[in-house]
Amino acid sequence: MTDTFTEYRAYVFSIAYRMLGSVMDAEDMVQETFLHWRKVDQAEVNSPKSYLATIVTRLCIDHLRSARVQRETYVGPWLPEPLVTETGPSAEGMTALSDSLSTAFLVLLESLTPTERAAFLLREVFAYEYTEVAEIIGKNEANVRQIVSRARQHIQARRPRFEPSSTDQTALLNEFMQACTNGDMSGLMTLLAEDVVEYSDGGGKVHAARKPIIGAEKVAQFMLGITRQAPADSSVQIGQANGQPALFIYVAEELYGVMTMDVGNGRIQNIYSVINPDKLRHLSA
Repeated sequence: MTDTFTEYRAYVFSIAYRMLGSVMDAEDMVQETFLHWRKVDQAEVNSPKSYLATIVTRLCIDHLRSARVQRETYVGPWLPEPLVTETGPSAEGMTALSDSLSTAFLVLLESLTPTERAAFLLREVFAYEYTEVAEIIGKNEANVRQIVSRARQHIQARRPRFEPSSTDQTALLNEFMQACTNGDMSGLMTLLAEDVVEYSDGGGKVHAARKPIIGAEKVAQFMLGITRQAPADSSVQIGQANGQPALFIYVAEELYGVMTMDVGNGRIQNIYSVINPDKLRHLSA
């Protein structure tokens, strides 16, 4: 029983993380799934993988519904907890579907209801048949088709139209970091799209912009301002988070924030800065 669960643990986590956008909550759902699994007569289970997917999906739907008020009253922009894909739970299992790990994609999923989110992920990301999705979320097949179609249209209408290479992103991150360090306003402006948006998630726990900052000049001024105010013992490293290059910001050798970006047409389109210490605790540990 334990060996079977261990085999699919990374898969269970991959569903939970995409559903919740939280590493710690996803880990809790994995543990809850295991507790449910221990009570099951495996002789009656035809497909452990599908059975576990059903358990964790339903747990996540319930969790999202119960956390609705908390999400609605969140201070400032909400961003997902960064997932370091090389060291996250079974990196191989997570990066196989890395496109659906991006910060931009997970933020878009927040605009769906829990049921829409589950149906869309199961069908479009994890490739379940409509009949299987219907059984997992407790809806009839016709209803599921409508839910998935509606969610797909919603996501496609808002999804970024750019898919740069990892090399392009890393090169821009290096230039971005250099321009900020040197206080190079003109250099920074050449890296930013005219309508670039910066999102800062401090969750009310640390000082952060409580509304998105829009426009190249405003974003450049903001980034140079926080760089000038950075403590002398701060440093920045480039790594991987959510399947894409990311900046890891340290103060006194402790992780202070993680920054990822959307890049397209050779410019930075969106900047996502997670500095809420609660969302970084799993990385610091």
